[in-house]
Amino acid sequence: MKTLIYSVIFFTCLSFYAQNPIPEIESETVIYKKIDTIALKLHIYKPLDFDASKTYNCIVFFHGGGWNGGSYKAFQRQSRYLASRGMIAISAEYRLKNTHQTTPFEAVEDAKSAIRYVRKHAKDLSINPDKIASGGGSAGGHLAAACGNIEGLEAKNEDLSVSSKANALVLYNPVYDNSKRGYGYRRMNGRYLEISPLHNISNGAPPTIVFFGTNDKTTPVISSEEYKAKMEAVGSRCDLHFYEGAEHSFFNRGNYFTDTLIKTDTFLTSLGFLEGVPTIKK
Repeated sequence: MKTLIYSVIFFTCLSFYAQNPIPEIESETVIYKKIDTIALKLHIYKPLDFDASKTYNCIVFFHGGGWNGGSYKAFQRQSRYLASRGMIAISAEYRLKNTHQTTPFEAVEDAKSAIRYVRKHAKDLSINPDKIASGGGSAGGHLAAACGNIEGLEAKNEDLSVSSKANALVLYNPVYDNSKRGYGYRRMNGRYLEISPLHNISNGAPPTIVFFGTNDKTTPVISSEEYKAKMEAVGSRCDLHFYEGAEHSFFNRGNYFTDTLIKTDTFLTSLGFLEGVPTIKK
């Protein structure tokens, strides 16, 4: 029976990838930040027909892992797809507790440094400095949201004349509520109001799309509803998509992956980051 189930799953996946080929675009790397002996990299996915004389819109992804672990490859498929659609997609490394003995505050500093680096070096990277989105899942969704909503928490000796604020946010099951009700409260050492995106939404908050499963145990559904309400209260767009019965990290699996990616594509197109229609199908 197990063999039959695995066979069905295998051929279903085979059929999916046959209908939705995502180009095997390999990333280029650049070091965006050094802290002592630590070198943090950006993994850059460019369109296959990349022309350095042109200017491209961009999205910077941050992987999940509870600020403890994880890999930039978590958003490899999304990055390759969006690059195939004509953007530059970047997956950023940042400091992690398991590797660097750091806290979420250092992770936020690094995320902001990544956005700032891309904007400061936009000309060299062939990127439009006014069209830089940030995206991420789980703790990476927190970092992406922090880049859109948190004032301060900048790394020392940064060029603050260059903004670290993203122009749009793409959030997959983000842990953007760091209160007692949400996730990571104990890790914040009494400073959750400084770092919780939900509690820092203000005028000028960038347009945002959120994907959230109703069975997510990290952050309650009510936090997402509150996030949308606060965004709309300050006049900012927030497209909130609930997935009934879905659990945490659902977005990288099966039909969820396809649906969230199509909606991401459509959202970015509506903001002028992309043109045309999605090339991936359900």
